[in-house]
Amino acid sequence: MFGTVNTYRKVIALTGPLLPIISFFARMPVAMSQFGSVLLVAETSGSLATAGIVGGTLSAGQVVFGPVLGRLADRYGQRPVVLTAAAVNAVATAALVAGALSGLATVPLAAIGAVTGASVPLIGPLARTRSVALAHRAKADEGVVGAIHSLEGTLDEVSFVFGPALVGLATLVAHPAVALGGAAAIVAVFGTFYALHPTAAVTAGAPTGSRREKERSRIRPPRVVFAIRGSLALQGAMFGACQAGIAALTAQLGVPGQAGIVYAAMGVVSAAVGLSLGALPARFGLRLRWRVATAAALVLSVPLLFTNTLWPLYVVVTVLGAAYAPHLITAFAITERAVTPSRLAEAMAFAASSLVAGQAASLAVAGRLAEWYGPAAAFAVAVGAAALCLVLALVTRVPPGRTHAPAASVGRARTEAVLGGAAYAGR
Repeated sequence: MFGTVNTYRKVIALTGPLLPIISFFARMPVAMSQFGSVLLVAETSGSLATAGIVGGTLSAGQVVFGPVLGRLADRYGQRPVVLTAAAVNAVATAALVAGALSGLATVPLAAIGAVTGASVPLIGPLARTRSVALAHRAKADEGVVGAIHSLEGTLDEVSFVFGPALVGLATLVAHPAVALGGAAAIVAVFGTFYALHPTAAVTAGAPTGSRREKERSRIRPPRVVFAIRGSLALQGAMFGACQAGIAALTAQLGVPGQAGIVYAAMGVVSAAVGLSLGALPARFGLRLRWRVATAAALVLSVPLLFTNTLWPLYVVVTVLGAAYAPHLITAFAITERAVTPSRLAEAMAFAASSLVAGQAASLAVAGRLAEWYGPAAAFAVAVGAAALCLVLALVTRVPPGRTHAPAASVGRARTEAVLGGAAYAGR
């Protein structure tokens, strides 16, 4: 226990105590925008179909342009990219609110939704990239790097629990427009704080004209990276199917308001387990962790097929949450180990976009299946996705060590200035 706490202390010493707090709030709008946009458009238009179209274009914008933002961050640095994306996203989100309230037609509203999704500053993937870069510059050991992935995974999970909860609360006491307006304000303020934090200097980008950078840009990611993206897409499919199944079952039981609480319980347990993952010793390698996590997801999801009352649903879903964070954390850790550092933000963004794409597609399919055949049909999609995840983990070769060496320091003076700035900023 003491060793785990000490490891996380080393992580905070690298980032400064403010950076994780800032990045947590900066990533909240990602979890708020899609849910909030669907509620807002459904409320103002009276059409679930229109709400689904707008929510779908928002997700599509994020999936398509997320890796583009990651690539721009690799090339030009996180600071200018995040500042620009946060500003555009805040304006686009505000425009979405205004358009919905004024009764804008479906097509222009969907276009605004696409811009909103495309401009989401990918704080989760970028924060992982920045923290890992700080660890490598400080020559930290793999235990610290692993703790970074655990901490970032936990922050993601908590944000995806509290984000929709805030939207639901704002909708209950006021209006969905208040929730989306709040998301616009949060991304403008905390996205800017994240971009301007002194640690941004460690991800200042690489000169595009150098021969070395051109050679690195041509390096194709190893096969394991593509397998991980597939695994994350399937993980997203599990999320979407669970959402659809939980919503269908609680509605069938006459307690639709319980759906968000059930899903939140899964997220809380997942976050707690993710944070504790930093205590695992190094002998539990990434390949073993990937296989165990996917096997656990399959075994723990099967009881969903036979759950038809509320309290067993709480128990099954809560226990299932324990398998999700280990898979996500391990997937991002394998990605970080396998790709060249000059393409890390892009690779992390691809991984996050895969998760979003899988969730959006599954939610649409599983929701329709739940309407036709009941909640068990939606849950069957989650079980099938878990089975495919396990197959990927079993057949994919994971390199025992790093495929690429960590990025070399650009100079001890600059490194000390960056780390010193982080420590100063956290005081």
